[in-house]
Amino acid sequence: MQRASRLKRELALLSTEPPPGITCWQNQNQLDNLRAQILGGADTPYEKGVFNLEIVVPERYPFEPPKIRFLTPIYHPNIDSAGRICLDVLKLPPKGAWRPSLNISTLLSSIQLLMAEPNPDDPLMADISSEYKYNKQLFLQNAQEWTQKHA
Repeated sequence: MQRASRLKRELALLSTEPPPGITCWQNQNQLDNLRAQILGGADTPYEKGVFNLEIVVPERYPFEPPKIRFLTPIYHPNIDSAGRICLDVLKLPPKGAWRPSLNISTLLSSIQLLMAEPNPDDPLMADISSEYKYNKQLFLQNAQEWTQKHA
């Protein structure tokens, strides 16, 4: 019951005071299945892109982090072709940094920040990561092309 009331509060807050460039809503009236959209940030290769995400809220939320993945293909060193995201706040300790005090709004803002500032030292996509590190111009060009094509 605690999970449902917390999710309702979080969704209400997300609809009345969403973080800039982020929207989130229930998918087919299921409280544990959410959808979100993140707008690509200005001055990033994802600018003008609209990226769709799926959020699956586990039974043990908030003691376990939601599973979030990109539905829109994105060219990024920390996001793989299945849309999985390599981000510490999406994992439980000791490897991750998830805490029950975090919420879906915070997670979506963290993902938006990761889009703007990739972490090439903790990649899911090694080839994109080395491109980001050693040939940033090519990375930016590829990321822009993917954004125009998919988002």
